[in-house]
Amino acid sequence: MHGTQSKRDLAFEYQAQIPILRPSIHARRANITVKFQDIYGFTVEGNVDDVNVLNEVREKVRQQGRVWWALEASKGANWYLETHVSSTLKSSLKFTALVNQITLKRLIRKGIPPNLRPKVWFAMSGAAKKKSTVPESYYNDLTTAVVDKVTPATKQIDHDLPRTFPGHPWLDTPEGHAALRRVLVGYSFRDSDVGYCQGLNYVAALLLLVMKTEEDAFWMLAVLLENVLVSDCYTNNLSGCHVEQRVFKDLLAKKCPRIAAHLEELEFDVSLVCTEWFLCLFSKSLPSETTLRVWDVLFYEGAKVLFHTALAIFKMKEEELLMANHVGDVINIIQRTTHHLFDPDELLTVAFDKIGFMTTTTISKQRKKQEPAVMAELDQRLRRLNPNGDEK
Repeated sequence: MHGTQSKRDLAFEYQAQIPILRPSIHARRANITVKFQDIYGFTVEGNVDDVNVLNEVREKVRQQGRVWWALEASKGANWYLETHVSSTLKSSLKFTALVNQITLKRLIRKGIPPNLRPKVWFAMSGAAKKKSTVPESYYNDLTTAVVDKVTPATKQIDHDLPRTFPGHPWLDTPEGHAALRRVLVGYSFRDSDVGYCQGLNYVAALLLLVMKTEEDAFWMLAVLLENVLVSDCYTNNLSGCHVEQRVFKDLLAKKCPRIAAHLEELEFDVSLVCTEWFLCLFSKSLPSETTLRVWDVLFYEGAKVLFHTALAIFKMKEEELLMANHVGDVINIIQRTTHHLFDPDELLTVAFDKIGFMTTTTISKQRKKQEPAVMAELDQRLRRLNPNGDEK
């Protein structure tokens, strides 16, 4: 992807990609709302305090970049792939792999530098391995074969394209729409059980901005839906998403009991905010640079990260939420919080340090516990809609 550029050239290019934001003197004096573009091209509205936070975050990103480049120089370009601790390894190699594994987890939680993100994601998520199992021409052959086909999925995709991050300087152009359409239509034919579900347009769009190429974005979408996330999250009845919401409600009661009890009194349904979080993976809720920090960890540690993040958002505003008197107040607090969460370190510190330890195994058990109730509820809903038993 980077051709023959040296690491030094890439480092300078990387530094140039993270500009310092400088609001006008009038904005600084008046402390009014200012608009600016983030490093992925999205227009962001915030006050000068938000700008200062973003500048502090970007300085941390630069520092992280220097750490990653130093590790590449000392350990080799693909050192993060040497993290599998196998019983067949010699003791010295096993120790090296374990050290790399611990180092990598800590580094990823602090953020992958934007310039390295495409390469690290593609390798660590399993997308590279998935792509290697099919002919090299797979993506081109797939998109060519389905270019003129019309299905309910393609109709919905065409409807959603102009509504996907409107105003973005590349996504909201004929070229951007065409690239996003090829990725989404291609995947809808790869997995007919999923086809297309609203929410995937935002996920795929952000993947396109990070991965730069359609094909890499396609394989990242494939590994996300087929390996990282819970199955059935994007099928017609969204059963997987319903399960995730029930699991989240249980976790909220365990990890944030005061909040859960107060929301119960208000008769607040967490699905009012969580549905979008789990379907769009926070891409519509959090600033893009914060979303991608969550995705850094998601692609390495798995779907449990979504629960950590969702719980953290509630935890961060615990005292304010406990003062809420209406459902609308809760929604406003949550939306205001997510829209201005420009500091991913603040979010992830709460997510992992204050929420506490959660294992994938524990969450899997919670899912299995909730699945029967979800399927029964969906079956009842289907019977109400089709009293004569005609599922069509």
